[in-house]
Amino acid sequence: METTSTPTHCPYCALQCGMNITPLPQGGVEVTERPDFPVNRGALCGKGRTAAEVLSPGVRLTAPLVREGGRLVETGWGRALDRIAERLGATRERYGPDALGVFGGGGLTNEKAYALGKFARVVLGTSQIDYNGRFCMSSAAAAGTRAFGLDRGLPFPLADIPRTGCVILVGSNLAETMPPSLRFFTELRENGGTLIVVDPRRTRTAEQADLHLAPRPGTDLALALGLLHLVVAEGRTDEEYVRERTTGWEEARAAAMAHWPEYVERITGVPVPLLREAVRLFCEPEAAMVLTARGPEQQSKGTDTVSAWINLCLATGRPGRPLSGYGCLTGQGNGQGGREHGQKADQLPGYRRLDDPRARRHVAGVWGVDPDSLPGPGRSAYELLDALGSDVRALLLMGSNPVVSAPRAAHVEERLRSLDFLAVADVVLSETAELADVVLPVSQWAEETGTTTSLEGRVLLRRRAVAPPPGVRSDLDVLHGLAGRLGVEKGFPADPEEVFEELRRATAGGPADYSGITYRRLAEENGVFWPCPEEPAAGESGSTPAAGRAHPGTPRLFLDRFATPDGRARFVPVAHRAAAEEPDDEYPLLLTTGRVVAQYQSGAQTRRVAELNAAAPGPFVELHPRLAARLGAADGDPVAVVSRRGRAVAPARITGAIRPDTVFMPFHWPGEGRANTLTNPALDPTSRMPEFKTCAVRVEVLGPARPSARRTGRAGGA
Repeated sequence: METTSTPTHCPYCALQCGMNITPLPQGGVEVTERPDFPVNRGALCGKGRTAAEVLSPGVRLTAPLVREGGRLVETGWGRALDRIAERLGATRERYGPDALGVFGGGGLTNEKAYALGKFARVVLGTSQIDYNGRFCMSSAAAAGTRAFGLDRGLPFPLADIPRTGCVILVGSNLAETMPPSLRFFTELRENGGTLIVVDPRRTRTAEQADLHLAPRPGTDLALALGLLHLVVAEGRTDEEYVRERTTGWEEARAAAMAHWPEYVERITGVPVPLLREAVRLFCEPEAAMVLTARGPEQQSKGTDTVSAWINLCLATGRPGRPLSGYGCLTGQGNGQGGREHGQKADQLPGYRRLDDPRARRHVAGVWGVDPDSLPGPGRSAYELLDALGSDVRALLLMGSNPVVSAPRAAHVEERLRSLDFLAVADVVLSETAELADVVLPVSQWAEETGTTTSLEGRVLLRRRAVAPPPGVRSDLDVLHGLAGRLGVEKGFPADPEEVFEELRRATAGGPADYSGITYRRLAEENGVFWPCPEEPAAGESGSTPAAGRAHPGTPRLFLDRFATPDGRARFVPVAHRAAAEEPDDEYPLLLTTGRVVAQYQSGAQTRRVAELNAAAPGPFVELHPRLAARLGAADGDPVAVVSRRGRAVAPARITGAIRPDTVFMPFHWPGEGRANTLTNPALDPTSRMPEFKTCAVRVEVLGPARPSARRTGRAGGA
């Protein structure tokens, strides 16, 4: 019997690595290599290699559930959808449309994100929609937009990295979070380039660096300003570039000059000689890049922090030049596309602003509704979760697990429990789904066709390779069924290609223009970079999505001009300020959080894979040996980490890879080891990003571990 492999993409991170899905003769499927995709060239991390295990009916939901007598019991689809529509409709009737909330996810396909945003605004009429991608790279998006006029995670392909001269990688442990991407940085060094890693921990990524800067958590802004100060003081500014391609330099320079090296050393703990060496390595090559990730972004000053790193790039003439520039390493699988098409509280499809009258008219025209009927911007993600049970009485949640992933998670769990009604659509019975009144089992990556947009801005086609188990439907089918029950019979097809065709029209002319992209084209190419507008056919003066010839896409942005009204990039003057919560006598240490290679995000799917659980079975607390000695903690001892918001308990890991004033916890687990019980929801004033990356804590040793629980050797980074 001949088997056929289906080319598709990994369901996890924003690399969207290419893979093949091959049916097995005995049933089930296996993941096989796909060397033709340029991002990973066939390489897969453990999560991608084992991704097919979550397709098994034994680890996922296969029937709708409704709460009866305090328990979730199986029911039919008709009854489940009727229950949701009835409760949403009754809540809207009694309290108004903004009593209804919608919470999405950065793992949803473009089609689902688009349909969810449309459903919230057209069917429910609510402004209360946001998604977990707000917790991912919203600070970088805000900073990129105000500097360049446009946000795309990477404005150049990953393939440019090995050919540049120097990369400063800020707050990213990609050796564990995106392992296949590490080869681009290995090739960079093999080609004679240098890698500088900024991270409070000596992670597996930092071990690959030519220079490791280990600042105190929450001080990345001061570090970037200190580097820019040295660039000016040492005469390394690209004056011609600054004059011809930017505005606002005088104000930004004055702000940076207030951050002299010795002052920055006192704030960050990074010695002045290392600051000077970083400036030399970054400025001497003709081409160089700065790439940021969650470390500098998940702060209450994350937007200004990223702006400071962008200012460093602009002052040295990097953005908009070949093999140079600033980029952000998007985290979630469709973190880029997920924020482009309407899941965010303030956005319409195509990265259009919800408060822009022209954008409202365009999208309303595609949707066939009155622009005045569209609600205005609503609450950001944490603010929406915080309002549950008070202003927001009922919530529809798709593809997210905030009980584990949200900051101040115990409070968020309490708010979810206080809702009048909660409906969750998910692949598995996550910790959040366990609280729901109705749970809908939905199909996943290999069981449905749809598009995602990688961290490069490359729009990709995930192809259906296998049928979902009986009793499982797609999220698009869910929205189709709910829309009809709530009185909107048209406009919510269950066919993803039909949804994408409408998305093309909705994005036409917008910043993230997909109008020149089709399923047929994506099936023939290894992705298309947006913006990709539809171009008129030869001899035609107009343009329609069906008639145009193919635009080549835009792998590299800003080479001719930036996406600002005058075509110039904008410096933004920023100054260091402290984190929202600094250590004191009661909470003398800093906590920072992150990931480990074998788990992903809230762990809702990866914690169901035996091989991944064997590699990373549970949470832990990294302690420096000097801190451990002061506390009297041995490797493997259970310790409690306590913040003003709660307490988490996990075994100690003693490692010299972390600063003595800092402790680290991964955030993939629920229960007593839930790291996000501790984290601070203080919000960035621009991006509304919570301050996940730093808060004040104390550590309490609970007693010696059993001998079998002791660990030896150095802990891996995360």
